[in-house]
Amino acid sequence: MIRIDDKGNVTERESVKAILAGVTTGGDISYSMEELGGLAEAAGIEVLASVVQSVEKINAATYMGSGKLEEMKEAASNMGADMLIFNDELSGMQIRNIEDAVGVKVIDRTILILDIFADRAQTKEAQLQVELAQLQYRMPRLTGFGKALSRLGGGIGTRGPGEKQLETDRRHIRRRMDDIRAELAEVKAGRGTQRARREKSGIPVVALVGYTNAGKSSIMNRLLAMDEREEKQVFEKDMLFATLDTSQRRITTDGKHSFILIDTVGFVGKLPHTLIDAFKATLEEVSMADLLLHVVDASLPGHDYQIQVTEKVLAELGAGDRPTILVYNKKDKVPGFDALGRGQIAVSARFGDGIDELIEMIKENVFAGLKTVDLLIPYTRGDLVSLVNEKTQPEKTAYLAEGTYIRAELGEAERGKLEEFIIDAPPEGAGL
Repeated sequence: MIRIDDKGNVTERESVKAILAGVTTGGDISYSMEELGGLAEAAGIEVLASVVQSVEKINAATYMGSGKLEEMKEAASNMGADMLIFNDELSGMQIRNIEDAVGVKVIDRTILILDIFADRAQTKEAQLQVELAQLQYRMPRLTGFGKALSRLGGGIGTRGPGEKQLETDRRHIRRRMDDIRAELAEVKAGRGTQRARREKSGIPVVALVGYTNAGKSSIMNRLLAMDEREEKQVFEKDMLFATLDTSQRRITTDGKHSFILIDTVGFVGKLPHTLIDAFKATLEEVSMADLLLHVVDASLPGHDYQIQVTEKVLAELGAGDRPTILVYNKKDKVPGFDALGRGQIAVSARFGDGIDELIEMIKENVFAGLKTVDLLIPYTRGDLVSLVNEKTQPEKTAYLAEGTYIRAELGEAERGKLEEFIIDAPPEGAGL
């Protein structure tokens, strides 16, 4: 178990040693097992060994074969392991049976990810979302967890709802889940109000998506640093799931083009469906964005796999058809690396390489419908002058006898509303 303060510093560490366990029915799971090791380390667990068994069919009762479990029991005893961590999601019965066979605590990949999320969640909303996901996961496994919890107490895999609550009956857990959903619905309503204001203002939304630790927050901070208004930076750290809470910042380029940039929680292989469901309200922003920046760690050999995982999750969220730029980050770690085709770019958030080009690609996508027009608006229509100023930064404003002259870059919808006030050329006295 690992504790991290709001600056990303480790404040407390509980020494836990574990053996990783995986089963394959024919495919190569080496990358997935390596990723499981990274997740374990992110939770402050020392990985002693990794064991993979190839089988024709998964054992419904014990997941692994009895002979392999006997080997695992001996290995755990000889190496001083505190737990086994399985690469796939286990049923409550499987957890109980494996613990009976090996004599040490057993958790699966889902419990591990939920535990990391519970430890990293900072805001009330994120904490509620994680608790809901934990309860949804544990609800059908109460029988299996009951014995494990009474024998092993707290620690990795038991943080959040807690030992006492998990031993209550299903009716009480359902009641708690209903309470959480009600609280989250209130938060969602508030976010909906914010979204409505954004839509009314016409400011486009760009969302950062991608695998955990790909560098989404670093890219956001690099874009913010190029904005003269110096918007507040977001938290970033080289660790899995550094960002759980959605961050939004307004970015202005060229002094006139503005868009909302959203940083989202990172994805990971076999991301628990309970977490996807719990975070759907937050991730709705992704499905409604005008443009997605799919950030990929170019330095990782398995980045093609990460792209597939992210695209799969985006499809589940209903965002698979959103316009997307594939952003290969950390090009500084891969000499000679460059993007492969249209809609792709290689950047280094650390050194700023390619960021100017990325901004141009964003502008080409979200501001493609903009057109510069000359307007002459009567003084009786001050509401329209306010509308123009809300939508963009005018290139020129002059107050003439006939009304307010404005030259501005506007989208098609705004041009339609102001069509009767569009003029062919600047009038005399406009200063152009």
